[in-house]
This record gives sequence, C-alpha cells and structure tokens, in this order.
Amino acid sequence: MGAAAVMEVEQQQQRGSKPKVVFVLGATATGKSKLAIALAARFGGEVINSDKIQVYAGLPVITNKVTDEECAGVPHHLLSCVTCPDADFTAEDFCREAGAAIKRVLSRGGLPVVAGGSNRYIKALVDGNGGAFRSAHDCFFVWLDAAPEVLRRCTAVRVDDMVRRGLVDEARAAFDPDAGYTRGLRRAIGLPEMDAYLRRSQQDDNEDDEGLLERAVEEIKVNTFGLVQEQVEKIRQLSMLDGWDVRRVDCTEVLARMADGEGVEEPWGKVVWEPVQGMVTSFLEEEDTGIKLEN
Repeated sequence: MGAAAVMEVEQQQQRGSKPKVVFVLGATATGKSKLAIALAARFGGEVINSDKIQVYAGLPVITNKVTDEECAGVPHHLLSCVTCPDADFTAEDFCREAGAAIKRVLSRGGLPVVAGGSNRYIKALVDGNGGAFRSAHDCFFVWLDAAPEVLRRCTAVRVDDMVRRGLVDEARAAFDPDAGYTRGLRRAIGLPEMDAYLRRSQQDDNEDDEGLLERAVEEIKVNTFGLVQEQVEKIRQLSMLDGWDVRRVDCTEVLARMADGEGVEEPWGKVVWEPVQGMVTSFLEEEDTGIKLEN
C-alpha cells in the first residue's frame, strides 16, 4: 500500500482521541480472511489472526490458513506462531500477544485488522481486564453472515476442497495412534474424525477403507457446521453487548454463488466490499463521540 493510504490512516487516527481497530467477525467459510486482507491493503493496515487453531504451526490445509499468495503482501501476526503442537494458547496468551501486535501496528501508523473465528478470544481482548482495551481503543466490528442453509452448503464445499488439496495426506502425516485430541493443534476439526480411517489403513486388511474415509469426511462436514452454528450464536450475543458497534453484512448471495461454483468477484464487490469499505472509511473519519451508531 502506498504512502498516501498510510498518511490517510495516520491523519484519521490523529483526529480521534483513541486509536482505531477494526474487527472482522464471521463463522467459518464466510470470507473473513479475504475481507481482512482487502481492508488492510486498502487502509495501510496489518492483519492480526484471532483463530485459536491457526496460531499453531503446521497443518495448513486442515486449519485452512491463508497462503502467501492470498496474503498479497499484507503482514499477518499470530499466524503459525506457536511451534509446540501440544502447547496451550489461552485467551490470556492471545490478549497479551494480540495487544502487543496491535500496539506495533499502530506505532507504524497502520490500521490493525483483527480477524478469526475464535470469538472467545476477541471478547477476552475487548472486554477483559475491566474493559481496558475498549477504554483505550475505538473499536469497529463488521460481521459477515448468511442464511443457515447457505452456511451449511459452504462448509461442505470447503471440506471437499480441503480433501482435494491434501487433507487426507496431511492427517496421515500427523497421525499418532498414542496421542489424544484434546490439546493444542490436535483439537483441529479434521484430525479426530480421521482417526478410525487412519488406524484401519495401517492394518494389513484394508477392507472398507473407502467407506471409513467417506464417513470421516462426512463427520468433518457435520462437525464444521456445528462449529459454524456456535460461532454465529456467539457473535449474535456479542452484537447485543453495550459498546459493541457490530455491523452485520448479509453475504448470503455471494456464498450461495460460491457453493454453486459460480463466479463471486462481482457480487462480492457489490455486496461485501463496497459497503464495508464505506463503513470503515466513515469509522476512521469519525471523532470518538462515545455514541454507538445504529446498525
């Protein structure tokens, strides 16, 4: 991003009494990463990951991390930063590391864009410690949402794409018959569901391997959509909290086209990008009045 955009953000930050931070909320497969990268590129910002599984190094397909190409040169923080797969990365850890990353971005005159599906982390950051973060920052939240049936279809499409990109081989390489699935990286949806198939595939008798694999993939889809439903409900609860200026963007049309294998760039621009870019521009230009705008 050029110097003009950076200067624009610096001037906008200076007009308010608090530094500004943008949060991109949404369930799995709603396009949070794409929007966060686009916002960071437009406003000279950097992305802070708030996904509790993507903080771990490894399993890029199963954890659905953005690729270097998708990052488009936008710096990312808290992505693949935990190298021990069994380590606990708590909400307290996230608040400390994310807070430090946001401070660094602001010190460079950039706009911090926090994006990820772990809404418990985001609530802990914004409202934890007596609301110290929200007291010190002007926060704006955009929520990418869609009709439940479309979200279900999109999660199924995403899982099928992950299988094509190597989910099975990635799970096989990480498989440890003596390890559990309750800590760290191994909690990722896509590993425990593959357990029965991978155990059978290690045996001499490979009868019904394909059936086990099909059931594993279907279980991944079911569990992923279960996570989606939990995420949507959590964001709904956050949107009703005092001081949370959450703007819901209905991207049903875009996600439905994506699930059907149709082109989405034009509708994404009209339905998501143009309105969100306008919202963020207005947010950055506003003085900190302490007044919550109507959704």
